Amino acid sequence: MLSLLNRLPLSQWLQAYNRETFVSDLIAGVVVAIMLIPQGMAYAMLAGMPAEYGLYCAILPLLLYALLGSSRSLAVGPVAIASLMVASSLGQLQLQTSSEYIRYAVNLSLLCAGFLLLLRLLRLGDIVNFISHSVITGFTSAAAVVIAISQLRHILGLPRPPEGEFLPALTSMLQQLDQLNIASLLVGCGAIAVLWWSKKPLAKVLQECRWPQAISQPLSKAGPMFAVVAGTLVVWLGELDQSLAVSTVGLIPEGLPSISFGLIDPSTWQVLALPALLIALVGFLESVSVGTALASKRQERINPNQELLALGAANLGAAFSGTFAVAGGLGRSMVNHSAGAQTTIASLISALLVAVTLLWLTPLFYYLPKAVLGAIVIMAVLPLIDLSGIRKCWQFNKADALTLALTFTLVLVLGVELGILLGIGSSILLLIYRASQPHIAIVGRVGESEHFRNIARHQVSTLNDTLALRVDESLYFANTRYVESFILQQCAAAPHLRHVVLICSAVNFIDASALETLENLIIKLRNQQVRLHLAEVKGPVMDQLKNTELLQELAPGQVFFTTDEAMRSLAANPPAAHPA
Repeated sequence: MLSLLNRLPLSQWLQAYNRETFVSDLIAGVVVAIMLIPQGMAYAMLAGMPAEYGLYCAILPLLLYALLGSSRSLAVGPVAIASLMVASSLGQLQLQTSSEYIRYAVNLSLLCAGFLLLLRLLRLGDIVNFISHSVITGFTSAAAVVIAISQLRHILGLPRPPEGEFLPALTSMLQQLDQLNIASLLVGCGAIAVLWWSKKPLAKVLQECRWPQAISQPLSKAGPMFAVVAGTLVVWLGELDQSLAVSTVGLIPEGLPSISFGLIDPSTWQVLALPALLIALVGFLESVSVGTALASKRQERINPNQELLALGAANLGAAFSGTFAVAGGLGRSMVNHSAGAQTTIASLISALLVAVTLLWLTPLFYYLPKAVLGAIVIMAVLPLIDLSGIRKCWQFNKADALTLALTFTLVLVLGVELGILLGIGSSILLLIYRASQPHIAIVGRVGESEHFRNIARHQVSTLNDTLALRVDESLYFANTRYVESFILQQCAAAPHLRHVVLICSAVNFIDASALETLENLIIKLRNQQVRLHLAEVKGPVMDQLKNTELLQELAPGQVFFTTDEAMRSLAANPPAAHPA
């Protein structure tokens, strides 16, 4: 057991731990807690849960991640996208009571933990590589729009719209604009102004005033708490909850969450399995992406498989705390890093401060307006709408941009789960389409050199009776028919050809379907008085071919070591210059 503990990332960091490191972690922990407390309550509302459940998410899950996580800076807890996915998944079930809703949310957390731990057991930490960047960008951008629209009702002071996807919720909100609460709107807009001002203008003012960084940095990150304090005071002093019907959080129960197995209900697992898998994958992807980016700033790396274990344990803690799924958040993690977090001790400090808040400070949030919490969520998710990423994707690759736009649209129209599933499906179809039509270059000699390049791009020379082409992909079932059709079309268009040289420099393997296609191609070319030759065959591929009859069937075709050797050997006529 001791040797196992010594292998944990935290144990290794503690070996060089000192007072200076603790001070850095203490500052970062305090700053993140100031940001986490109002955000946690806001994300609980987004998930359809009472506000205190967002604070429950920030105690045991943080403690477990701090013990097991491989990222020094990743701030785990309630996050916007996971909260939205929880609300979307449970909203479709049309649950009748709040206790039933909480029971399903807890089991959703448990299943998320189960999937993450199963992936860790199978050592599938690299599974994130199978979800394309364009799908994630489209999904997160659309999710940010959905989240922002869902929180507008709090700022506008409207009744809760009927459960549904983006378009029905938007339509319902527009239909209720005649019930707009001006006081709630002013409070919400004021909160947005405070949050915006505290981001950059406040930091600039403090810098100009030459405040010590130890003071100015926490203050510039404390925008959510400023908004909470200001909004609460305005509603309390003006009695706006009674005179102008400004909606508030109300009474938050005091005390820590109890560790309980009573809400675990296997009968819910079948209906929750798919949403839980999607939440687990999206949460893991978001966490690893943020953790990797922050680790690179320290010239370090995180361990994806260790992150699976840590996030699985964190969600297990969320389930046993009776709350909803958690993940690593972008905004808080960036704040944690910039505030100077050196180890996950910073997360332990944040969890301790949240626990103190639950024990003694919850009465202070009675008059906290929901419009402020809505403003906090909106300002937190707006950076997720990655306009620059969308623009770069369109400029670089139109097919990926199409996948991004399709995912974005599907999430808005069909909902979060179905939208991301279809987005992933479209990226897989695009991958298959690309693989089925590999790049094939007809090549010629560059000057008198031994180099051969694409005739469409370079001034080269070719042989009149020889077609040399390079397939820039391995040969397998998805593309072998395309390669065969391309070669036969080229031969049909040039009846004078007598040799085809297939350059295999980019071919890393040949599967059984491709082998059969090559055998058929040899016969079809032979019927046209054309010989097939191979060049630059890699060692592992040649080992494959030696175990088949292809090399015997290829004769009198040959296997050449280089393309230069092939072209010199097959030269029957002087090379003819190919037009540029």
